Amino acid sequence: MDRSASLPSSPSSSPLPTPGPAEPARPAGSSALARAERFVWLSARVLEQRRFAYHFLGDGAEAVETALTAYLGTDGGYGHALDPDLRGPVSQPPHAVHALRVLDGIGRCGGQRVERLCRYLTSVSTPDGALPVCHPSPHGYPAAPWVPSADDPRGDLLTTGPVVGLLHRNEVWHAWLFRATDFCWAAVTALGEGGAAVRPYEVAAAVAFLDGVPDRARAEAVAERLGRRVREERLIVPPPAAEPAEDRPLAPGSCEPLQVHDIARTPGSPARRWFTDAEVERSLDALVAAQQEDGGWPPHRRAWTPGATLEWRSVATIEALLTLRAYGRRI
Repeated sequence: MDRSASLPSSPSSSPLPTPGPAEPARPAGSSALARAERFVWLSARVLEQRRFAYHFLGDGAEAVETALTAYLGTDGGYGHALDPDLRGPVSQPPHAVHALRVLDGIGRCGGQRVERLCRYLTSVSTPDGALPVCHPSPHGYPAAPWVPSADDPRGDLLTTGPVVGLLHRNEVWHAWLFRATDFCWAAVTALGEGGAAVRPYEVAAAVAFLDGVPDRARAEAVAERLGRRVREERLIVPPPAAEPAEDRPLAPGSCEPLQVHDIARTPGSPARRWFTDAEVERSLDALVAAQQEDGGWPPHRRAWTPGATLEWRSVATIEALLTLRAYGRRI
């Protein structure tokens, strides 16, 4: 009996494995993208890992949607610290802003998921049809100390502007949008009226609305007026090229000062025209320099708990890479 037929093949005679799908090209080891990738796999949430793989490694959008679904509530809204400053399972408007930015980035901002989200937005809107920064919910879940808590909150541009802008940008039509859009037009037009102070984050929310609203002629006119106010009051000041990002002083409140790239996230934004080419380049230089030793970027939020800070870093890292790529910077 020939026993050789029953013996395992030697390694040298083993058949080669069937080739599978080609692996996406990996970033060069010393590039900003490669260092960011290492940070993402070491420290980021699954959602940001999936976003990184979609935007920079060629993976599909389905995995991002699946990761985002983990934050979805039964009411159609999002919770579970999708916005890291709000812990606990309860749906809140800032989580909706974050979810829509993720969906917009992967081209999936529509369908039944967004229809359910719009029903949630309707349920938590204030009498003027807008969204509060934080909707009253069962107390006891941790939140950042600067998150407002009120039993009768007012509508706020900080949450309503980005949500309305992103829904319009994706041609979503829902009854909730009519009054919410009117609220945003009024709020953006009134910024700074009567000598009232304008906060940089209000400017960012206004630009997020103006970037997506369909009445482009009106948006351009309002953006031009707002831009003059931003320039006159020096609300957004690019740092000197030689100033390290970590040496910039923090502004009073919860967040670091905003830079040009935080307001004009893409070259096509109306806010891009507020700044000179040199100011944009200085801001992008500062963004490049802000990448930290471990490959991640620092968050805009002040630290209040280690977990939230690390989660914000993963978000900031994805956004930094997307901004640099949008402006044609080599990463």
